[in-house]
Amino acid sequence: MKKILLAEHDGKELRIPFDQVLLAIGRVANIQGYGLEQLGVETSPGRTIEINEFQQTNYPNIFACGDVSGPFQFTHVAAHQAWYAAVNALFGNFIKFRTDYSVIPWATFTDPEVARVGLNEQEAKAKGIACEVSTYHLDDLDRAIADGVAHGFVKVLTSPGKDRILGVTIVGEQAGDLIAEFVLAMKHNIGLNKLLGTIHIYPTLAEANKYVAGVWKRNHAPKGLLWCVARYHDWRRG
Repeated sequence: MKKILLAEHDGKELRIPFDQVLLAIGRVANIQGYGLEQLGVETSPGRTIEINEFQQTNYPNIFACGDVSGPFQFTHVAAHQAWYAAVNALFGNFIKFRTDYSVIPWATFTDPEVARVGLNEQEAKAKGIACEVSTYHLDDLDRAIADGVAHGFVKVLTSPGKDRILGVTIVGEQAGDLIAEFVLAMKHNIGLNKLLGTIHIYPTLAEANKYVAGVWKRNHAPKGLLWCVARYHDWRRG
């Protein structure tokens, strides 16, 4: 028998029918039993080890990374931090690198998967950041149709009038893999025009990344130039 969950959104009461509810309330890092108190290594009220931008604790020769240091509890972020911790520990007397959190992706491995990087529409609105939205639906993608997974979408936020990527959300099969192309693009300031000009193998799910760039391109087609081209070809046809 279905149950009803009462919730609130934007000041309105919502009634959501459900069969089962999963409560994902997070986790807390285990920093007990390592002698941190005896050493005097500083910890935060949130039960993480306090570190600086180089992954150092208040002792310059003690470094920490991963869930015990935060701020993101992702395995891929822990590996990212580990590189900075190791390099700074080995060569910190000569050169140091600040941990870069500018482009952090994450995924929820449900069915379908949900993956994102950068801003989504709600965050952009809350922060007052102007953006344009381009969406490609996977029910149009040949590989998704052939595999029986033709549901979901790729949604890209860009700066108004430009192809600069502000954020991406993907819902669909292998979303956690597909998002990697956009992580690379955002990290190295690659816009949608260059993604559109990149050959993607047919038929693959990765073509969706190119096709959403095509959606953006069509929305920014130079109408005046296209009119002139149409008139030119009309003239050639006589």
